Amino acid sequence: MPPQSSSSRRIKNISISKPIIYGNVAQKISETNPLPEGAPADHTHTWKVFVADPLGNDLSSYIRKVVFKLHDTYNNPTRSIEEPPFEVSETGWGEFEIVIKIYFNNDCGEKNITFYHHLKLHPYGPDMEESQKTGRVESILFDEIVFNEPTERMFRLLTAKPGSLLPYKSENSKFTKEAERQEIDRIEKALEEVRKQIDQKSVEFKELEQERQRLVA
Repeated sequence: MPPQSSSSRRIKNISISKPIIYGNVAQKISETNPLPEGAPADHTHTWKVFVADPLGNDLSSYIRKVVFKLHDTYNNPTRSIEEPPFEVSETGWGEFEIVIKIYFNNDCGEKNITFYHHLKLHPYGPDMEESQKTGRVESILFDEIVFNEPTERMFRLLTAKPGSLLPYKSENSKFTKEAERQEIDRIEKALEEVRKQIDQKSVEFKELEQERQRLVA
């Protein structure tokens, strides 16, 4: 069995994490943001889904391509972006789940990873008032890609920039785990409110049905 090359050997007991943000920004169609030429007339928003570094660093040193799987109603719903910026811009009227697959450079020895993002076009929660003024909606999540026992080549790529092994921290950044938890809390509160309204309407419908049956009798 031939020996492994120095670039493909894995470094034992080492893990490196890289911060990443992914999500979408959307803008309501208006006089200042008109519907692009050729877009369906019933589309209400322009939007962009993306994968990026929270500090604006170039991801292409280790990411080969990002594939975005849109709703099947879109032309060519599987969009493969092979150079930065890793993003897709579109128009639409409805929200749906977008599958985001990240492929690493072939010689890095890493398997592709998958994220799932729910496209957000309509505001809710504390951002609603500001969004109603500007027509802009953001749904951006912070995460970390963890490379366990990377190859020597991958290790060199991931550590090429000074300070790259330090934990990501930015007091001024809104792309944090805390922001993600707050977003999840807002979603859970919204779901709870929807459940309460459904329960209330169910009671009202039962009362109306009972009244209908009484009148028929």
